[in-house]
Amino acid sequence: MNEITLKIAEAAQRHVGKGIAVVDPKIVEENGWETGQILELVGNRKSHVKLWSGYAPDYGTGIIKIDGITRHNIGSGIGEKITIRKVDAAEAQQVVLSPIEKLSEEGLQEYMQAYYTGHVLTAGDTLIVTTQLGGKTQLVVSGTTPSSKPVIISEETEFKLGSMTKAIDNSIPRITYDDLGGLKNEVQKIREMVELPMRHPELFEKLGVEAPKGVLLYGPPGTGKTLLAKAVAGETNSHFTSISGPEIIGKFYGESEERLREIFKQAEENSPSIIFIDEIDSIAPKREEVTGEVEKRIVSQLLTLMDGMKSRGKVVVIAATNRPDSIDPALRRPGRFDREIEIGIPDQEGRTEVLHIHTRGMPIEDKVNLEQIAKVTHGFVGADLEVLAKEAAMRSLRRILPDLDLEAEKIPAEILQKIIITENDFRDALKEVRPSALREVLVQVPNVSWDDIGGLESLKEELHEAVEWPLKHREAFEHTDVAAPKGILLYGPPGTGKTLIAKAVAHTSESNFISIKGPELLSKWVGESEKGVREVFRKARQAAPCIIFLDELDSLAPSRSSGSSDSNVTERVVSQLLTEIDGLEELHDVLIIGATNRVDLIDSALLRPGRFDKIIEVPVPDAKGRENIFQIHTRKKPLAEKIDFAKLVKLTDGFSGAEIEGICNRAAMRAIRRYVDKKEKDVKLIKVTQEDFENAIEKMRPNKSKKQITSAII
Repeated sequence: MNEITLKIAEAAQRHVGKGIAVVDPKIVEENGWETGQILELVGNRKSHVKLWSGYAPDYGTGIIKIDGITRHNIGSGIGEKITIRKVDAAEAQQVVLSPIEKLSEEGLQEYMQAYYTGHVLTAGDTLIVTTQLGGKTQLVVSGTTPSSKPVIISEETEFKLGSMTKAIDNSIPRITYDDLGGLKNEVQKIREMVELPMRHPELFEKLGVEAPKGVLLYGPPGTGKTLLAKAVAGETNSHFTSISGPEIIGKFYGESEERLREIFKQAEENSPSIIFIDEIDSIAPKREEVTGEVEKRIVSQLLTLMDGMKSRGKVVVIAATNRPDSIDPALRRPGRFDREIEIGIPDQEGRTEVLHIHTRGMPIEDKVNLEQIAKVTHGFVGADLEVLAKEAAMRSLRRILPDLDLEAEKIPAEILQKIIITENDFRDALKEVRPSALREVLVQVPNVSWDDIGGLESLKEELHEAVEWPLKHREAFEHTDVAAPKGILLYGPPGTGKTLIAKAVAHTSESNFISIKGPELLSKWVGESEKGVREVFRKARQAAPCIIFLDELDSLAPSRSSGSSDSNVTERVVSQLLTEIDGLEELHDVLIIGATNRVDLIDSALLRPGRFDKIIEVPVPDAKGRENIFQIHTRKKPLAEKIDFAKLVKLTDGFSGAEIEGICNRAAMRAIRRYVDKKEKDVKLIKVTQEDFENAIEKMRPNKSKKQITSAII
């Protein structure tokens, strides 16, 4: 049988951990192979997998897609060439697994049967397993019966725990690119930077350039910066040294610098190696801003180590931070950190990948639609999605808790079989888990739909176009070269439903929603209010698509020529708002909705197109609108049989929506009063009558006459 040489590529998420290799369909066709047969893969080491035929786009590419653990077992990385051939396998009678740390044999048989039945194992293979406490560890296959050929795990296979062994590499647990979701471009960049120079230094010699020395990963917390560095170390089989910033600080003079020198010296001796500095902003802050001498000396030491007299050889420094602007600028020049890679908040496709990774070993119901969950989790970083999956799992556990005997030594298998995670578990978990990047400013997306707003049909249509179309029909906007509106200003008398409309917009557009009540941004300290505005917009950009709702805008952005005596705070806030909305930094998928009942007080610079593109009046409801509002607010009230809504509508001419809601509540209170006075026992006897409504209207006069309302708006 001829050996075939193929090039390794990354496996798709759905094939990870299945013990299969996806092979170019042309090769499968030419050799007459069938799906499911055993292949021997030979790189630097040998391992066996099951064949899975590739898809049409792979035809004639000459690639083999295998996951990270298989790549580790054959000692080869992505882009390298390996040889494959068809072999026979026997059914496994016994498999001996050697742990790399102390492990109990209890539950091993059940775990291996559940997750590895049908897999092919070879002596020397490494498996990643989840321990009973939820951690991950490695097991090495130290022996199989029969031992002459690769073995297939069946239901009869017996598993034994052998003596402890040393891990082939020292990163425990081994993290591969399969554990990263939504970071395709970032992984590509970092592989060019780190893997190429380590594996093929001759490429850089030929080009006559020095290999890159350092990579700075920056982005919001929880996006996978540390995980990416660990995956690079795992995939390159490099010596990996991790420093979390503050741990190198020593109490004696010069001790911190000595520790740094020692780390770099060890890395050089064990090259190729990667030094990973987590939270670099804590040990290398801007020297002009810190008072401590230690930090200044550490920064200087880092600078000399990173491009000192001696060439560093095959040592790459990767640093991670979520505050890149706090790092000393001398570190951020080429030759020290050559590349700065932003690890941003994942998009929908990225979130789907992350969810697939975190639900890989979970007993999930077939109906669970992870794509749909990814669609509604805007602003969630990888760490949030991991918590979401855990929270859903805890909810499924809660359902079987009543059947559990927690005193028993072992939980019966039939109860364990009952644990299954449903769509509802994820839906409930979503109520608890919020995006961490928005924790300080995010409000729960309000549960208000357009059905809860009476009348205003043309206004609803206009908002629908301004808010939902740019998000859901982006291609139409690009084709016609139309810029999506940046801001919408709702104005009108108090109680007409401006805030309610903003809530409905947030609910229907499935966006993140930041609500800012005008005055809460104003502070007595100079510069603090503007900083608040900057922070809100920065977070909104990070978590796009996002709606910023500025309630009572007139208090936050009054006209700058009004000559107020508040030490010019509001003038500076207005200027900050103007630069944020259409300054040099563009807003993508961020919409600002303002609400006010005094549009005449707002600074005119805000009201031009390009800032608030649409200025929409929310008027006092007309007859049809008032009838609608009555219907909404009496939907769940126990009404007497004959209620003449037409008469009520006529009596409430000039009333706002809030006043009609007040009338409905006041009428219901009158009905409750009758029930209490009669000392009735049965609550079901409470009925709200026509008389109650008319009495409530009599007592509640509209806030202003129509004339006053119009003059206030104009």
